[in-house]
Formats: sequence, C-alpha cells, structure tokens
Amino acid sequence: MAVTSHAAGLFDLTGRVALVTGATRGLGAVFARSLAAAGAHVIVNGRDQAAIDARCAALRGEGFAASGARFDVTDASAAGIADAARRHGRLDILVNNAATTVRKPLLETTDDEWRAVQEANLSACWRLSREAARVMMPARFGRIVMISSINAVIARPTVSPYVAAKAGLEGLTRALAVELAPHGITVNALAPGYFLTEGNASTRKADPTFEGRIAARIPAGRWGQPDELAAAIVYLASPHSAFTNGTVLTVDGAMTAAI
Repeated sequence: MAVTSHAAGLFDLTGRVALVTGATRGLGAVFARSLAAAGAHVIVNGRDQAAIDARCAALRGEGFAASGARFDVTDASAAGIADAARRHGRLDILVNNAATTVRKPLLETTDDEWRAVQEANLSACWRLSREAARVMMPARFGRIVMISSINAVIARPTVSPYVAAKAGLEGLTRALAVELAPHGITVNALAPGYFLTEGNASTRKADPTFEGRIAARIPAGRWGQPDELAAAIVYLASPHSAFTNGTVLTVDGAMTAAI
C-alpha cells in the first residue's frame, strides 16, 4: 500500500455517525464540515431550526452527508442523544462544542450567570457524554471530543465562570477517559487558542486594539484560521486515535508555551 493512500485511510470516517453540538456557526461549523469531509454522516445540532437547515444544506451542497438535530444541550433529559442514535441506528462520535460565556467583572457576575455558564460548558458535556456512552458501549467503539480552550490554563479578566468551566471540562475528560477506555471509547479534549470567528467578532469590534494585543502574545504572530483545526478534530474522531486517550490537544500557535 502506498504511503499516501495509507495515510488517507487513517482518517477515513466513512460509515461513522458524528453529532456536533453548537454546529451551526463558528468553530462548531468547522468541526462539522471537517468530519463530513472525512466521510462521516454529521448530525448538526443547534437551537435555531433555520440555522440548522441552512448548515445542513451547505454541507449537502458540497456532497457531504448531514442531518439536523434541534435541541438545547442544557436539557436535563439529554434526549437529543437517544433520538439521534435512534434515527441513525448508531452514534460513533460526539463533539461537545456548544458553549456560552458571560463577560463581566467578578463583582458584577450573579449566581445565576455563574450557574448558566457551568451548566452549558460543563454539566451538559457530562450529561451528553453519559448518554452517548450508553449507545457506544454495546458497539465497543466511541469517540468523545470535548472542546475546551486555552482559557482552561491561562486566564484573562471578566470571564471567571468560563475559565472555571473549561478547567473542569479538562478534568472531566481525564475522568471519563479512564472509565470508558475498557469499552473501546476514547475521551479527549481539543483546546483552541485564539481563532478568528464570528463568535469573537463583537469583542474585536468593541475593542479595536484587542486583536493586535492577542496576536502580539502568540509566537506565530497571528490569530488562527478556523480551518487550521480541521485535522485535529478528524484525528481525535478517527479509529486510529485509539491509544490517544484522556489528553488535551492544544492548537494555539504556541501561545501557552511562551513566557
């Protein structure tokens, strides 16, 4: 077998079913497209049916397989996982991407805002992973990818609930990896640095110096482009990442490595 064809086969997700939460825009949309391009049938999750339909149509327009699943990840029943698995007869990959934040100084942040961020960024990931594991364990195969952030290890002011949630998410990743490994399920986290997305466009617009200040702290000298995360998500979702488990893959242009 030629080296090139073997390498391509390592990342072939043909026949796999992948659910990506918060996949209608931003990095979630990039993750959905990357997995679909590798051959997976991607289930696009979101809360806005029109946005889900538009994202699925865009993926199908490129010749990829996609369908939608409208549910709120903070729904305590986590019924969206079971429904998705029932409709497709399987669930091989779960990408816990949906997240939220509150940008306020500590003294202005309320208990309800704290709880909302923890629920969406941490508790929902635990709950959805539990329900996905119910489906994956009988199949003896599963890939769960938590979307963390470099803010789990370095922080900036006014986002303390988010920083705490992402740090907890990386702890959850390790705990679930240890527990689910005997069942053929891996649990890893992908920690992006600063990427140019519509999610941070308002912050960059509100503070015209913000983008430059961050770029100056990144050894690469620039923000990341969303497509630069494509290979990382496909690797963590692929069958050939079987011995990569309980780890955090950081993609940040060496920002967290710099003094």
